[in-house]
Amino acid sequence: MVGRERKRELRSWRAGGALALVGGVVCVCLTGAGCSGEGAAVQGADGGDPVAALHRAADRLVAAGSAKARTAMQMASGGTRVTIRGEGVYDFEERLGQLKVRLPQDPAGTSEHRPITELLAPGALFMKNRGAGVPDDKWVRVETDSLSDGNLVTGGATDPFAAAEVLRGTRTATFVERTEVAGTAVRHYRGTADLARAARGASEGNRKALAAAAQGFATAEVPFDAYLDDEGRVRKVRHRFSFANGRQDGTGIVDVASTTLLYDFGAAVRVRLPEERDIYAGKIAAEPGEPGGTGDTGGPGEGSGAVADGKN
Repeated sequence: MVGRERKRELRSWRAGGALALVGGVVCVCLTGAGCSGEGAAVQGADGGDPVAALHRAADRLVAAGSAKARTAMQMASGGTRVTIRGEGVYDFEERLGQLKVRLPQDPAGTSEHRPITELLAPGALFMKNRGAGVPDDKWVRVETDSLSDGNLVTGGATDPFAAAEVLRGTRTATFVERTEVAGTAVRHYRGTADLARAARGASEGNRKALAAAAQGFATAEVPFDAYLDDEGRVRKVRHRFSFANGRQDGTGIVDVASTTLLYDFGAAVRVRLPEERDIYAGKIAAEPGEPGGTGDTGGPGEGSGAVADGKN
């Protein structure tokens, strides 16, 4: 049973207590340092109503089955700017994915962190090489609906399907132009989505997480640029989030630009979810410069602490 391959199977994980990453990858990297009127739309380049096309984009990904993904998350706060990059695959039918996330260098530029392997599943995020004191063969498990950013930011990469489901909350959108993404013809749309509305229309696996993000971010309105191919599938989407980092003077707003690029639709996806015995059950306390490290820069949900139980 241990290590059994799962491509189309999801095992439900529920942690016995909250695992407080507090903005996880985001916090540590920064420590060192639209339109109005619901439904407004412009018809564009044979794509029909932009709002309607964007509402359907997540469903088009499910119909496509799977894809390879690249992610980039750029964060800026107090003059500090960092970028976290990821690459992997995602199964849109089963909501399962795997990403290899690479953190930037330390502020001094003298060392690099080990890549973090992330497994994405409905309601859960599993991370390896995450946190000081976690054995190399163990995984850290997070219940994403317990995170006040809905895991749109915490993991250092936005779940590709969640990124598409944010578009279900599109209130206003305009067609910008016909262009190309990685050699594929696309329609570029620009608009604003409402996270609370997105949560109401989202799949069961993302509904609670997006609802949490609607409450946890500085604003529930999310500006975006989305690029859809001629089949209505997301090829590229860039969201802009913002949240307060918990500073008492109220000046600590973190601006996040999260970009997801999808390509090679139909790619094989083999995701191996950890067995219960492979999940770390001890304390997780990141060292300075590691994900979730303590410092004066917190993420969404600040106040729950950067030290947490893995399962207890």
